[in-house]
Amino acid sequence: MRKKPKKEIKPWRIDILKEHKRGGLTQRQMGDISDKVRKEVHARSGGICEVRIRCHGSPAVQQAHITGRPHLNHKTTADDLRDSCLACHNWLDETPEGIRYKRQLKEGA
Repeated sequence: MRKKPKKEIKPWRIDILKEHKRGGLTQRQMGDISDKVRKEVHARSGGICEVRIRCHGSPAVQQAHITGRPHLNHKTTADDLRDSCLACHNWLDETPEGIRYKRQLKEGA
C-alpha cells in the first residue's frame, strides 16, 4: 500500500502552525534555542565549557539547559543555558549531583 504524499503547507498557514493549537507556545517551542541566544551564550563563554566539573576548560560542544523544558514559562534565554562539553552536559542531566548543581545555579541566577 502506498503512502499518500504529504500536503504542501500553504504560506499563510506557516505562522499559524508555529503556535500551538490553544494559542500559546508548547514546552518544546519554549525550550528551543534561537540563533541569537545561542550566539549570546557562546560569546559569554568564549567557546569554553562553563560548567567545568568533569573537565578543565574543554571546548564547549553543547548548550545545557539549566532550567529544563518542563519548567519553562518563557522562551529560552541566555540565562537558562550554559555552554558545556559533552562530559559536563551528561553529568548535569544524568546524575543527582549534577541536578543539584543546576538547582543551585538557578537559585543563584
